Amino acid sequence: MRTPEGADRISPGGRLSRLLLPTGVDPSAGFLLVGRGLRGFCDGFIAVLLPAYLLALGFGGLEVGVVSSTTLIGSALATIAVGLLGNRYPQRRLLVFAAGLMAATGLGFAGLSSLWPLLIVAFVGTLNPSSGDVSLFLPLEQARLAESAAADARTAVFARYSLIGALSAAVGALTAALPHWLTSHTGMSPLAAMRVMFVVHALTGVILWLLYQRLPEPSVHSSAPSMPLGPSRRIVTRLALLFSVDAFAGGLVVNSLLSLWLMQRFGLSLGSAGQFFFCAGLLSAGSQLAAVPLARKIGLLNTMVFTHIPSSLCLIAAAFTHSLPLTLTLLLIRSALSQMDVPTRTAYVMAVVTPSERPAAASFTAVPRSLAAALGPTLAGALLTLGWAGAPLVICGLLKISYDLTLLGVCHHIKPDD
Repeated sequence: MRTPEGADRISPGGRLSRLLLPTGVDPSAGFLLVGRGLRGFCDGFIAVLLPAYLLALGFGGLEVGVVSSTTLIGSALATIAVGLLGNRYPQRRLLVFAAGLMAATGLGFAGLSSLWPLLIVAFVGTLNPSSGDVSLFLPLEQARLAESAAADARTAVFARYSLIGALSAAVGALTAALPHWLTSHTGMSPLAAMRVMFVVHALTGVILWLLYQRLPEPSVHSSAPSMPLGPSRRIVTRLALLFSVDAFAGGLVVNSLLSLWLMQRFGLSLGSAGQFFFCAGLLSAGSQLAAVPLARKIGLLNTMVFTHIPSSLCLIAAAFTHSLPLTLTLLLIRSALSQMDVPTRTAYVMAVVTPSERPAAASFTAVPRSLAAALGPTLAGALLTLGWAGAPLVICGLLKISYDLTLLGVCHHIKPDD
């Protein structure tokens, strides 16, 4: 891909973009990587704090699951709208809108205490209770990154996108201990201290709003087809259905519920939970880097499948252990393997469709994932309430292994463009 003339002058810092981006990528993509880092930071502490915050408001495990499910359902419907209408509006305008929505979401959770108003904000907002990115931002940023990168740089740029998200989420998880520090040093109540973190979430949305205002619109947008999907409809549909199985399984152990499980089963403190998710995030980030050379050696599909299965086995084993150190070790091993399919999966989808279909492909593969994942937290919350503590982990692991084997069988003959 050619870099537009003057792109270094419009990029965020020019030289900063070149440090963040691999060769063969438009420097303006640096805006998206910086934005991903800011959002990942908020996602990291929100996923750890959300169950503790809802418990402090007087809710139980089931309500934690319902709120988590509601956020994912809202994200799915927003993603559907992007898939259907995203090719009619400038990407920058949609990203700016999403940033404003993020600011409103943070303020809503900081100021509300009743379940139904919180559910409404969760539904229309951008809160993310999971370890991955499931928000309105995702398809918009993925499509823009795919347009900005040459074919041989696409996997690398998606790996950096995922790496930045994982690293920032790890740092965010570590800051989940900040409410305890505020309570100890300022006399602020624990509930008020947790509300401060949602205000931080809102302020980050404001920063993103300012950042995406500077994002240039690519000229390719003007030639967008009237139909969002064309010749690649069949393969995109097939992949979307398969990805939904994986997402439903992942929804059973989103970070907010995994945090709740650790707190209830082992009495893990909020600070200790934040430290664990920080370490897990660092391992996930390292796996993003390893995914690129591994994919070049064994292929995108093989990387997706053969790193996923061992991680699922570790998750199943963790459900049956009674030692906190052993449980955390198994979960950390899982973290080191489970996210290697993230950049490769995205690169695979972008490579098997035509360039004009990429925004729609990103949306329509993300929609079933969000909808299916939305069912998992409520089910997991109900299982935790009933006392079947290990059931969500076992079901998740078995479903993910089934998904991996099916994906390999169905798609092994489909060769992506290099």
